[in-house]
Amino acid sequence: MNANTWADDVNCAITVCDATGIIIYMNDRAKELYASRGNLIGRNLFDCHPEAAANKIREMLASGESNSYTITKNGRRKVIYQTPWRRPDGTVGGMVEISMIVPDQMPHYNRDSNND
Repeated sequence: MNANTWADDVNCAITVCDATGIIIYMNDRAKELYASRGNLIGRNLFDCHPEAAANKIREMLASGESNSYTITKNGRRKVIYQTPWRRPDGTVGGMVEISMIVPDQMPHYNRDSNND
């Protein structure tokens, strides 16, 4: 794995936008996932989301809070993790979304206990 292309070598979709919602990066998996919509880099992600989702993204960009949830799409279960990225001065520069397929039944380990 090349340190400059690690995001293209992982088995999850990674999309990055700036603070205004403009998509500035998509790894290869994300490009494959959204290929039917064409090249999304340079487009505003608010145009691709329903109003409720767009409002949630605006809240995250304003507050710096993260969001995660699961979905089922095309018969596959996915975990979606959205988190703001920060500039060197600490201000929110945009958001990263990581989407990964997970099994329907996934082990859960309680690391708070001494047994796992």
